Amino acid sequence: MEQKLRLSFIKGAERLSVWAYLLDQINVFPVADSDTGKNLVVSLSPLRQMNGSCEQIIQKLLESACGNSGNIAARFFSGLLTMNSLEQLCQASLLGRNSAWQAVLDPKPGTMLTVFDALIEILEQEIEFQADKIINHLKNAVFSTRELLPELKNAGVVDSGALGMFIFFEGFFKSIAENDPVFPSIIHTFKDSLKISPEYINNYLDKYHYENNTGYCINTLIKTSLDPEKTPGVLSPYGESIIVSHDKELLKIHAHTIDKQTLKDKIKSIGKIITWSEESLTDNIKNLTRKSAPALSVNVSYSNDSQVHIMTDAAGSFPRQYAQELCVTLLDSYIIAEHQALPESHFDPSAIYQLMKKGRQVSTSQASVFERHQHYQKAVHQYQKVIYLCTGSVYTGNYNTAAAWKKDNDPENQMAVIDTGTASGKLGTIAIMCARYLSGIKKNPGRIIKFAENIIAQCEEYVFLDKLKYLAASGRLSKTGAFFGDMLNMKPVISPLSQGAKKVGMVKNQESQIKFALEKLETRIKKESSPFIMIEYTDNKQWVNMSVKKQIQDYYPNAEIFICPLSLTSGVHMGPGTWSIAFVPEDFHF
Repeated sequence: MEQKLRLSFIKGAERLSVWAYLLDQINVFPVADSDTGKNLVVSLSPLRQMNGSCEQIIQKLLESACGNSGNIAARFFSGLLTMNSLEQLCQASLLGRNSAWQAVLDPKPGTMLTVFDALIEILEQEIEFQADKIINHLKNAVFSTRELLPELKNAGVVDSGALGMFIFFEGFFKSIAENDPVFPSIIHTFKDSLKISPEYINNYLDKYHYENNTGYCINTLIKTSLDPEKTPGVLSPYGESIIVSHDKELLKIHAHTIDKQTLKDKIKSIGKIITWSEESLTDNIKNLTRKSAPALSVNVSYSNDSQVHIMTDAAGSFPRQYAQELCVTLLDSYIIAEHQALPESHFDPSAIYQLMKKGRQVSTSQASVFERHQHYQKAVHQYQKVIYLCTGSVYTGNYNTAAAWKKDNDPENQMAVIDTGTASGKLGTIAIMCARYLSGIKKNPGRIIKFAENIIAQCEEYVFLDKLKYLAASGRLSKTGAFFGDMLNMKPVISPLSQGAKKVGMVKNQESQIKFALEKLETRIKKESSPFIMIEYTDNKQWVNMSVKKQIQDYYPNAEIFICPLSLTSGVHMGPGTWSIAFVPEDFHF
């Protein structure tokens, strides 16, 4: 495949990743389970890397596909990837469109299938490649989904999968046509179709009775000699939303079912299960509760009506669900494991730590400059003022990248870029405190910036490592030093500072780790105080809750103790068994 096409696939996948959360917000059909964006990012992750031959990438798509949207999209791209040059675009798109339609047991117009149809229509009409004409035609197809599916019309939104494909294609086609493309805001383009109506949410929840539903989303890869075309009919009595795709003797099956064991038994009868994953539809649909829906799906302002917004890096230990509650945007770094690169918030931390314990290679990488630029552009289109609390410039290039973008693209000074000089729990604590403070002052960006500067100076964090070998594996410590440190059972304590991570102590065991933490707290906080204390865990959540939290809570009964996972970026560098404590004095607790 031509290099220009490969780069365009990557740009399309990266642009899709930027808007994934919006797709989750408007996910209505076939089930309002708030995961279209996530599923597309995971399913199309091989397109972000474009490593290997096209045949190998197609195989990876089959293996990574998940969810309705992800499985259908993967089938389309298995066809599109057969082109070697732009001259074969129409032929490859037709192959992908037909494959996507055939993979679905009960295909419906008004989904991403409508966008694939629209792509074929415009490609067959146009003699010369014209990116703007193609994109405009696809945009109209996305708008049409509101009228084609009653569920979308009642909800007042376009189809999330269709919008996801438009976002990909806009990045893909503009990157083919231009070396440095400029993209209009998705928020402005589709502004009247990005808010689920409150009436729909209430009616949907009453109809679905999510409290008692036990549905599951199943994704499985099997090896079988069964004719792929017969498989949907064989499985249809056991589930809904069935999608089947194949490559040689491998078959990928997606289904929704309330009886996962019966479905699994049936699948076992037709082939050997290679991979199996199940996700509770109940848990995902609970994201659309009456409590959270107004904040996440109705009152979010896709315009400049929102005055000030906090944005920070997911490398700070800031749980995504809590970030959503506080209306904070998190920018992901990427974790690379088992030949798959995904945003850090899309990986299961327990699976990552298990791989590390087995000695498997796990690493991190920054999002591309293009992807980061798209995040900044999205933010300033959505809000009048954005406060970006960056990971310290000594740890990543995020601050320099944002500052350079601001210089060239922010003439109205909408984005303030703050180098926090830190990462992990300290960054998360700073961002949480700033978001809480912002909720009380609303329209005064000057005050929140001053508050951020003050809390950066006051916040502290101490990270307790269990094994040094993981720092050595990530290149942050010599292997010799790690070997002797582990051999002597020495557990270092480090603190993230603006000059870099500083070793501030060495201890022998977990009890001495807790003692060290309490001593540091005592130097800054009076026992009768009510500070904010964040405690982070890796694969040791139970111990952290039962031992660390209990002892700190006993000593500071009035403290607000916030338990959360250590950011996975930090966890990959520091390893399983690591835990951390970050805190701010009472003066900043409100």
